[in-house]
Amino acid sequence: MSDNTQPVPSKDAARKERTFVMIKPDGMRRGLAGQVLSRYEAKGLKLVAARLMRISPELAKRHYEEHKEKPFFPELVRFITSSPVLVMALEGRNAVQVVRAINGATKPWEALPGTVRGDLALALTPNVVHASDSVPTAQRELALYFQESDYHPYDRTDEEYL
Repeated sequence: MSDNTQPVPSKDAARKERTFVMIKPDGMRRGLAGQVLSRYEAKGLKLVAARLMRISPELAKRHYEEHKEKPFFPELVRFITSSPVLVMALEGRNAVQVVRAINGATKPWEALPGTVRGDLALALTPNVVHASDSVPTAQRELALYFQESDYHPYDRTDEEYL
């Protein structure tokens, strides 16, 4: 192989997605934000927007609206509004599925070692991270937290290999 060889584009290059991730209050209080973000970046995902914020009860209710009729809903809203969170937009090939694999099962006792929840969480609600479960959910959640002007596209130096 010569030094002039150009990388061959992957067949699945069109699967570039943007997804939503939140470091939950327990992850922030435990100082895990950098460790969690580094896992996504090491995999090749690109951080294109981020905000440290405290979620209002109104925003929490909109975010978790699919759970509003469930008995745990009030506790979920109380927890997610209890301290600042780090909300992020990550971009990359199959970003939704990749992030979910890195995070591990929602129930930490079912999450495999090597995943965020498998390594860092023990309880269901305070399980360090939230991530979108599908592309439509990611679009809805991203729109709750970010405007188009919040996104900052750039090229990673390793993108040709990802």
